[in-house]
Amino acid sequence: MAAALRGTASRLRTLGIATRLTPRAALVALHAAVALFGLAALFGKWIALPAIAIVLGRTAVASITLALVAKWRHQMLGGGDRALFVNGAILAMHWVSFFAAVQVANVAIALLGYAVFPVFVLLLSHRLRVDVAAWREWMTALLAASGLAALAPSLSWDDGALRGLGLALVSAFTFAWLTLRNRALVASRGAIGIALWQNVFATACLLPIAAIALRGAAWPRAVDIGLLIVLGTLCTGLSHTLFIASMRRVSAHTASVVAALEPVYGIALAALLLHEVPDGRTLVGGILIVGAAIVASRNVTGIGDVVGVSVASRKEGMK
Repeated sequence: MAAALRGTASRLRTLGIATRLTPRAALVALHAAVALFGLAALFGKWIALPAIAIVLGRTAVASITLALVAKWRHQMLGGGDRALFVNGAILAMHWVSFFAAVQVANVAIALLGYAVFPVFVLLLSHRLRVDVAAWREWMTALLAASGLAALAPSLSWDDGALRGLGLALVSAFTFAWLTLRNRALVASRGAIGIALWQNVFATACLLPIAAIALRGAAWPRAVDIGLLIVLGTLCTGLSHTLFIASMRRVSAHTASVVAALEPVYGIALAALLLHEVPDGRTLVGGILIVGAAIVASRNVTGIGDVVGVSVASRKEGMK
């Protein structure tokens, strides 16, 4: 594990993330971060462990990785508090439901269901008001709902796709909730500090649950432990640092739009590496959902300022 973490730190230093990024390099870093976020979903298929075990291992490794990144960048982390503890619990719910969706259905369903989170942010931040000024918000929600309807081949709960979509929507809602809570924190705390404490508290919340739920389960294989380390370092420490660094050079709107492309990257990687080729219904639903996510991101003031923290927290992570 130590060698893997040192390798991640070396890659970060080579990329010069902490200091100088040209606008073009920042855009490349942003897309690389979002591609890594999408790649994280594939680990739900690769790791032969229950969703709770995957998230527990991932948040524990992520906590260590982010602590090393913060030390390397000489950043003050501050202490954990009640708000961050609640955020950690929400992050744990978000990640467990997301990986469960991947395992119950497939990568495309999980990513596209999660991708509606900007619509949830939009609706929650405006408390579902019904007036003329909100018509765009409701049209955006209708667009997303149409995309979700296209994903569900049937309304039978016995259908794995429908169950996976339901879990993905839980993942989207909890991530939207996390994003709104983080909006109040980014003004006074650093992004890496928020991300670190959220992962620490997520680990603390999951430990007793895992001890009960996984009692008597087989120990993870060496390959699963290795994959968890890669998930926690590459798809958390590196992706988080790339995303946050890129936001110093790109606009919040650009960051939000690129973040909405996560399912595009994830589905493409799943087709390439898992041979999960989406059918026509999935493609149509994906186009509607990604479109709704981009429109919603544009309409939510400040979402781009906190999506880096929340996404990185999830895949940190923002989740």
